[in-house]
Amino acid sequence: MDPLETDNHEVGKLSGLVEKLDQATAALAQAQPLDHIAKAQVVFDLVRRVLLQEGGCAAIEARARSLEQAGVFEGTDWAWPEILIPSLTTWSLKSGVIDTLVLEALSELRLVAVAKGDYVHSRISAEQAHHYLTQVLAINLELLFGVATEAERVRLGHHAAIPRSLFKHLADRIGYEHIIDTLIAEIWRILEQRPIQTESVKQMITQIAICRANPDIDLGGSGSGADRLVSSLFGPTQACREDPGVGIYEERIASMDSRGLLTEATGCARAMHDTGLVSPYHAVLLRFLLDQGDQLISEALGLSSTGRDCLLCYQELVHALINASVYPQTAQAVYGLALLLERGILYQLPVAPALWRQISLPISSHAAVRLKLVYGETPSPGARLLEGVLCMLGQPLGVGQGNNPTCQSARALSMWAFNDPDYMLQMVVWAARDDEIIMHFEGQAISSQESESGVAVETPLDLDPVSLIVVPHLDRIYAEMGRRCIDREGDPHRWINPEFHGWWCGRGFRINVDVATGQLTDMDEFLRHFYASYHPYFNGNQPLIHPQPAGIAVTDSVARFIGWHAITILRIALDPQNVMRVYFYNPNNDSGQNWGNGVVVSTAGFDEHFGEASLPFEEFASRLYIYHFDPLEHGVLANVEREALDRVIKLTHESWGADRLPAIDLQADSGL
Repeated sequence: MDPLETDNHEVGKLSGLVEKLDQATAALAQAQPLDHIAKAQVVFDLVRRVLLQEGGCAAIEARARSLEQAGVFEGTDWAWPEILIPSLTTWSLKSGVIDTLVLEALSELRLVAVAKGDYVHSRISAEQAHHYLTQVLAINLELLFGVATEAERVRLGHHAAIPRSLFKHLADRIGYEHIIDTLIAEIWRILEQRPIQTESVKQMITQIAICRANPDIDLGGSGSGADRLVSSLFGPTQACREDPGVGIYEERIASMDSRGLLTEATGCARAMHDTGLVSPYHAVLLRFLLDQGDQLISEALGLSSTGRDCLLCYQELVHALINASVYPQTAQAVYGLALLLERGILYQLPVAPALWRQISLPISSHAAVRLKLVYGETPSPGARLLEGVLCMLGQPLGVGQGNNPTCQSARALSMWAFNDPDYMLQMVVWAARDDEIIMHFEGQAISSQESESGVAVETPLDLDPVSLIVVPHLDRIYAEMGRRCIDREGDPHRWINPEFHGWWCGRGFRINVDVATGQLTDMDEFLRHFYASYHPYFNGNQPLIHPQPAGIAVTDSVARFIGWHAITILRIALDPQNVMRVYFYNPNNDSGQNWGNGVVVSTAGFDEHFGEASLPFEEFASRLYIYHFDPLEHGVLANVEREALDRVIKLTHESWGADRLPAIDLQADSGL
């Protein structure tokens, strides 16, 4: 009998398996490249057998460092834990591919070791690992509380026990008391940022609802505060409180009088604006109200006087948008439409005709296939794309780049939706109808069809409908602009950003890193110039008129450099505590981050608008490495106090600049 197939007879043999695993791990660490795959397979088989034993998860966790250093993740996505997406773990754990299941289990157990402080990882901090595992547990709660389904047993056989023993171990190590309560807090933290993409949040809320409804699951004192979240999706009003299904709800509202419909409308609007989530019941109600008068539509959208006036001025267009885009599957379009009206952008003359064009826009077969691939057949690709358009125009700071290195393209879409909505709508038309976008760089046309590959190695799929269609084109154009600057001295963003983002991007440019050497340079002048251009106390109290692209050096929670990142400076203002703060847009899907040195990015509590991140001016300046300004408005360098400059420079030197200090600074820091 093949010893690898005798799993059921090896109870109590954990120590022997672990000894073999240690030997196989050592062999893998010393393997030549040609032998790596074969020796890695031996390790995978032994890990699989260990995981089937009682106490196996703890044994693998204890060996997480040695397994990773030996190369078990080499050549896979799991080699970069900082880019892993919690929602994808469900597929990995149920795919039926045993090696994939083993790799996922290895990765989770590695992150447990990191989260508990037993393994100091170079790519992910303990806080990040704990945060990731909390989300993984939340999304896969059925693996923790439920039993294996027939489908899992057929697909995984006796290996179906591995995910459940894994998640029991994760919960034991992370703490059951944190799972639900931490999940609820995490959901609210994300919703405070009002992202366009809400599917992962909805999955988490669905799992909470399932657990609360299961009489066999005792959550103890956990789960308080979940009612608002669950009801926002499954029962926002009295007529759908027990989640009867959209068909029955439609029958109920059809028999209501105007008073009952008003109650339903205000209830749906209250839940929507409270959470930023839209229930399928809300979409059903809004479509029904098309024949009931604009007063009820206004109430269902939760409009203020500004939005109500816009609705009445563009009544026919609003009705057409609802009819073409609002379905139970595209319910978020309701929130996008409400915020679009509240912004009043329909009063910008090109926007209304551009939206009429969007309603009847013919979509290319290529774009339609992509939309169907990601979002399904129903409703139509045109309705999905129109939902995305409404959400982007209503929530321009909710655009996310997904798990893709396309922060420049996401920032551009956000900036256009925020500052130049009719230009954004034109981009959507070119990409969706023509499968081509043409932009100009210093007078020369650049076609997305004729350009080489962009920054993203693979075609991005984890995006909102607009980004899904437009970003691949923008990414190729952005990369082509970079290629045209390859022989120029200095950072190419000096020339790319104004051409890529728009005329309002300042042609003046400052950078505090020498591109050739990577060393910090001219820190004093860089900072004094930044204060003079952006700080109200040093620029004549001139508010920022147009959002400006900037680049930051992102660091982790222990202030280690992670990489360069594109953001948008939106405004600079005093917060409620009279601290001058920089409010900015970050396209990385979650702006609330700990960047080390006490620099913690805030998304709520300091007068942030939905989608904004903020930092005190000095802390933001310590992570800034490029910015733009209008050279025609620039005056003398700001006379900033030496102590203030030194505080900023110290934060830089102790974080991303630690390995970038010029020789003179190194001598100064060492006391020479």
